Amino acid sequence: MKTDTIAAIATAMSNSGIGIVRISGSDSLEIIDNIYRSRIAGKRLSEADSHTVHYGYICDGEDVIDEVIVLLMKGPNSFTREDVVEIDCHGGVLVTKKILETVIKYGARPAEPGEFTKRAFLNGRIDLSQAEAVIDVINAKNDFALKSSVSQLKGAVHDKITEMRSRIIYNIAFIESALDDPEHVSIEGYGEKLLVEVEKLLIELKNLLKSADNGRIIKEGIQTVIVGKPNAGKSSLLNLLVGEERAIVTDIAGTTRDVLEESIQLGGVSLTIMDTAGIRNTEDVVEKIGVERAREYSLKADLIIYVVDSSTDLDENDEEIIQMIKEKKAVVLLNKSDLTMVTTEEMLEKKTDHRIIQISAKENRGIEILEETLKDMFFSGEISFNDEVYITNIRQKNLIQEAYESLEMVKKSILEEMPEDFYSIDLMSAYESLGSIIGEKAEEDLVNEIFSKFCTGK
Repeated sequence: MKTDTIAAIATAMSNSGIGIVRISGSDSLEIIDNIYRSRIAGKRLSEADSHTVHYGYICDGEDVIDEVIVLLMKGPNSFTREDVVEIDCHGGVLVTKKILETVIKYGARPAEPGEFTKRAFLNGRIDLSQAEAVIDVINAKNDFALKSSVSQLKGAVHDKITEMRSRIIYNIAFIESALDDPEHVSIEGYGEKLLVEVEKLLIELKNLLKSADNGRIIKEGIQTVIVGKPNAGKSSLLNLLVGEERAIVTDIAGTTRDVLEESIQLGGVSLTIMDTAGIRNTEDVVEKIGVERAREYSLKADLIIYVVDSSTDLDENDEEIIQMIKEKKAVVLLNKSDLTMVTTEEMLEKKTDHRIIQISAKENRGIEILEETLKDMFFSGEISFNDEVYITNIRQKNLIQEAYESLEMVKKSILEEMPEDFYSIDLMSAYESLGSIIGEKAEEDLVNEIFSKFCTGK
């Protein structure tokens, strides 16, 4: 681990109300003493108490660069557990850069991306799951992604993993003790007792694995595909939901040839909405490619919005779509309700169990009902955004899967009445896999890869 003193601009590089230059390391106090001038003569920040705020000037020799507020946080009671100084200056790009250049001139070096958080991890201030949560907080796209990331940052994943590991290591220690000292520690009948504990752990790990799909939706948003026949009003619906004319709308069927993707916020949840080509049999080569893409995206979607033109009869294309969405989470929109209805809600109810809503994309009618329906589907349905631990990270999911498979091997060994040392081997594999989630065992390349995704100054 590098222990030299680092510095970086911690705010966006644009003119703003305030700019922050952050310093961390053993020379932080010496550097700030050399460049800070207090309004009170002779005051040195290295002699001040930790977690105090000071008003003065940053200077390079006799040149005053800016009027500043300095926050002083002495280690180990800081984010990095090192001496940390934050300089709050006026938010101009030039002045912030000049202060950083001055800090570097007097002994610091430029920080690498994520190096402040990396030092917090390496110094034991946070674990690896919390470090990953930091970047998730920064990148959060919706209220629930933010809530989940903050929960992980506070230690939700850490606490759950640590609790399971403590139960596993207890059993490992018992087995090892019994094998080393059979005269005083009896292992007779222990397999049955261990099986009960292993099955409990398997259920908990299974629930964490199940949460990963919901966690992905929380983090990335609901992948939503709009499908329907040509000229059903799919593009009009997209424009209405986005709030601007993003898709070309004409009376000519088949205008949309490719997938058009937009993101919206709905009740605190992100929806990535894809408008697709109208599904129908066609000889047009380009349109045919668009139709195939519509089918492919529908298979992968978290949610399908099926738009039906209520002013026309249902046909074989509608029948295909109804079959396509049969096993999917979907909502059916009976569009063009401002016109004479040829296809009614009662007709559709005989063909699908999905919720049916009458709308008019042209006159902006029924959209509020659609919004409430979607919120109900994802608040009260299969996905419940509550205080449960959600796994939103593919690395963590893979390690949980490894731990699950190791415990399955323990269960198999118990049922097949294998020797007890077989239990211990697979229990230790599960213990180490879970430990990798929180960074108890982390390779240097993995650590570097995680923190390289951070912005500089974080």
